[in-house]
Amino acid sequence: MGQKDSARNQASAGERASVQKLQRRPHAQVLIIGGGINGVGTFRDLALQGVDVALVERGDYCQGASGASSHMIHGGIRYLENGEFRLVQESVVERNRLLRIAPHYVKPLQTTIPIFSTFSGILAAPLRFLTHKQHGAPTERGAFLIKLGLSMYDFFSRDGGTVPRHQFRGRRRALAELPRLHPGIKYAATYFDASVHNPERLTLDVLQDGEKAGAAGASDARASNYLSLVAVRDAAGTGRTGSIAELRDELTGERFEFSADVIVNTTGAWVDQTNQAMGEASAFMGGTKGSHIVLDHPELLAACSGREIFFEHTDGRIVLIYPMGDRVLVGTTDIDADMAEDAVCTAEEIDYFFDLIGHVFPDITVGRDQIVYTFSGVRPLPRHDATQPGFVSRDYRIERRAGGAAGTESAGAVVLSLVGGKWTTFRALAEHLSDKVLAELGMHRKISTAKLAIGGGAGFPESEDGVQRWIKAHMTDNRDADRTAGLLTRYGTRAGEIISFLDAAPDPLLHSTRELSVRELEFMARNEQIGHLIDVLIRRTSLAFRGLVTGELLHEVASILAGPLGWDAATQAAEISHAQEVLKRFHGVHVHSVVAG
Repeated sequence: MGQKDSARNQASAGERASVQKLQRRPHAQVLIIGGGINGVGTFRDLALQGVDVALVERGDYCQGASGASSHMIHGGIRYLENGEFRLVQESVVERNRLLRIAPHYVKPLQTTIPIFSTFSGILAAPLRFLTHKQHGAPTERGAFLIKLGLSMYDFFSRDGGTVPRHQFRGRRRALAELPRLHPGIKYAATYFDASVHNPERLTLDVLQDGEKAGAAGASDARASNYLSLVAVRDAAGTGRTGSIAELRDELTGERFEFSADVIVNTTGAWVDQTNQAMGEASAFMGGTKGSHIVLDHPELLAACSGREIFFEHTDGRIVLIYPMGDRVLVGTTDIDADMAEDAVCTAEEIDYFFDLIGHVFPDITVGRDQIVYTFSGVRPLPRHDATQPGFVSRDYRIERRAGGAAGTESAGAVVLSLVGGKWTTFRALAEHLSDKVLAELGMHRKISTAKLAIGGGAGFPESEDGVQRWIKAHMTDNRDADRTAGLLTRYGTRAGEIISFLDAAPDPLLHSTRELSVRELEFMARNEQIGHLIDVLIRRTSLAFRGLVTGELLHEVASILAGPLGWDAATQAAEISHAQEVLKRFHGVHVHSVVAG
């Protein structure tokens, strides 16, 4: 999200074990720049192949576009209109796969499309398909086109899928199921995709799987956040191979060198800026900004009846209203991004969201006081010149810049830049990118990740009865069912490991929230590379997303983290101020300070 975190002093860089591992052995076969889901997925895949791989991320993991998604794992039904059949097929296959290998975070999502006409858009659709542009005023897609698209979608889902096929409802039955929908609808189409309520934690699971694979094998896969790339130079004449990257610890300001034979640029919308830092300008990217709002609105939540409402707004943009727990997510915009500016949700975008809610739920009023969180990110789309944002391909490609052969001192490292990529296909994309890297290294794939469970998805209960049995088996006199269920939701079956840590000493819940305990925060600090207080609020928990951050919570969490992270009183105060600034500037959340008790 382009957040410019101010550096914070620590006693020494050695306090960060992740940085220390890189400094102790400052060379790897592969250095990945960028810790979003695609970079982290590639890190995991390469570690599983026995590759000596390192990853650095200038902010926190999943802080950029990966953390600003619509929280959907979907096949991309609208990509059919752009003729991106390969991408749709891959996306549907990967959606079905993630439901199996990451069931702790990826869940089936019932989706309904309200439809206001029967044949509208039939003449415009071929032009959109052929030119990837909107001609004239947007023409709403009618039932005929949507039926055709969903039938094709079902066709792509036929192999290995467990989600039901789509269904069409006439007006009467549609309004019986969703009575608050606009009474002018003619039909409602319902199908299933999937959701990911914890994309940040799924990213952490993938990262830790990679670290564990490296530790168990011959390589030592290692990764660090808050570590940025400053410059790159050829290693010729230094006794090292490939290229030497100058890295800067964003928490301490310390710089050190790290060399690699292959460099993989997975910095998303910032790929061109990263290539510029490496001394090789490129013009691959043309990202678009997408914003969302999160509402505390019980009436709208009830109107959705547990379904995502997915539809075309009056401007032709595909938008969504999406219940998540006790909140409602509304999005998204698609605006050409200025990479020199921070991505934030604007007042105009909020007005747009209120308008789209009224388009399908005309008798529900929404006000700004019901917004508990906003977020915005830049999609890593390819440069598209005159092509309108909504028609830009969501597929990906890999650009190669030649270097010397691996293990030689000529011409520097090979650089592979990832252009594009979306959440749903991260596993397949990582496999594809890893195969390119393996070819550069003269190595071969040892294992596929296609059936490999991710993190806490291993052994996750397959039914609600199984979930309840797991919860009952892990409850204690000091930990009730709600708290145990919360741990299972946050970590999947990895919660068993966390519970063992919690039970090793007294573990009181926080005064400011029943969702966290003292020892759980200590576990995060020791095992999840916490760099800033804000990391806990946004990316290790969903407290900020749900509008549950208070001044008391900021002070309490900062004081608990102070011990394991070595924060003195001044650093704690700086972290509280920094968290307030980030929440206000990037998420529209104003948290007032309180006097620490």
